[in-house]
Amino acid sequence: MNTQPPIFLINLDQSTERLEKSSIRLNEQTINFNRVSGVYGKTLSGIELIKNYQPLLNKKRFYRQLSKGEIGCYMSHRKAWQAIVDNKHPYAIVMEDDFRLVGNLHDVFATIESLKIDWRVLKLAAYENRTRPIAFLHHLNDTFSLVVHKKAMTGCCAQAISYEGAKALLAATEQFARPVDTDLQHVWETKVPVYSLMPYYIEQDLEFDSDISAASGATKVKKNFWKRKWLQIKEKILNTHATIKIIESLQDMLNKTK
Repeated sequence: MNTQPPIFLINLDQSTERLEKSSIRLNEQTINFNRVSGVYGKTLSGIELIKNYQPLLNKKRFYRQLSKGEIGCYMSHRKAWQAIVDNKHPYAIVMEDDFRLVGNLHDVFATIESLKIDWRVLKLAAYENRTRPIAFLHHLNDTFSLVVHKKAMTGCCAQAISYEGAKALLAATEQFARPVDTDLQHVWETKVPVYSLMPYYIEQDLEFDSDISAASGATKVKKNFWKRKWLQIKEKILNTHATIKIIESLQDMLNKTK
């Protein structure tokens, strides 16, 4: 059996049930993990909230303000990325604690280890198992394929992130204005290509209530409908050009491995 990569599990201190269930599910496959204490947005002070989140930038780049829960979630992922860099891991898997396993993760680990390309982010799950059109697919073995979607999948339930990928993401998101999974979709800004390793062997466990909602309080966030539509049109054009470049680069790397 191949040695597993480091796994960083994001878990709020008060979410003990999630931690217990996560431990059981990973232990069933003899998988060790390192817990990352999640940032609970509801308790952040005004100064802490704007350490990385920039309200003025948010007005320019997004159609609504971020909730405290979303800010805390983003900061939690940055903690995990920083752990990858600090420990100089070639790569690690970052997971949120609302997952369930639908396949043997050791097969995922072995496939990632076999990759001969310079990858940065591999999606291992998607938000509520939603699907997006596939722009490029390359069969890796009898089970898994390397996929580039026309737009990177939403959700941050589970992804593999390389050392260089973590460094680049930390630099690109020192100031952020959108939810973390939305920023990962903005590959033309982060300069971090996002691939998917499919089929996904990890899914989001919908039995859990959202920690982001709980950490945000009861305050409703006002949405700007027309700004959202304008951003969608503008970003679709930018994403299309970026995706073409990502596929060209990936094809070039794959051709060199033949």
